[in-house]
Amino acid sequence: MSDISDEDIRRVLRESEVWAVVGLGDNPDRPAYGVARFLRSKGKRVVPVHPSGATVHGEPGYRTLAEIPFPVDVADVFRRSEDAGAIADEALARDDITTVWFQLGVVDADAAERVRAAGRTMVMDHCPAIEWPRLLG
Repeated sequence: MSDISDEDIRRVLRESEVWAVVGLGDNPDRPAYGVARFLRSKGKRVVPVHPSGATVHGEPGYRTLAEIPFPVDVADVFRRSEDAGAIADEALARDDITTVWFQLGVVDADAAERVRAAGRTMVMDHCPAIEWPRLLG
C-alpha cells in the first residue's frame, strides 16, 4: 500500500525527535497509547493531540496540531481514514512538520498525494512500533 522505501522509514525513525500523535488520549487500552509509550522508550518526545487535550505520559496535550507552540517533526495519525485527510492538511499548514504518518489501517491516497506534492514525507498504513524493530533492530 505504501509508496515509501524502508530506507525512508528508517530515516524518519532515526531523525525525527518530536512526534505529535493525533488521536492520543489518556485511555491506556487504545493503540495510540501503547505506540506513544514505545516511541518515548526510544527517546522521542510524544505530544498528545486529542479533542480532550489530555496530558498523556506526562506530556501536556493539545486539541489540534495548530495549538502546539513548538516545532514538531512528525504528525502520527491514529484517526479513521475518512478523517485523516483533514489532519494531513492541518499538518501541511505547519512549516515544521516534515512527515505525515498514517497508522496501520489509515489510508487516504488523495491526502498522501497532497503531502508528497508539498515536498513532505508520507508514511501510510504503517506503525512505528512495528517498523522500528523490523528496520532498526
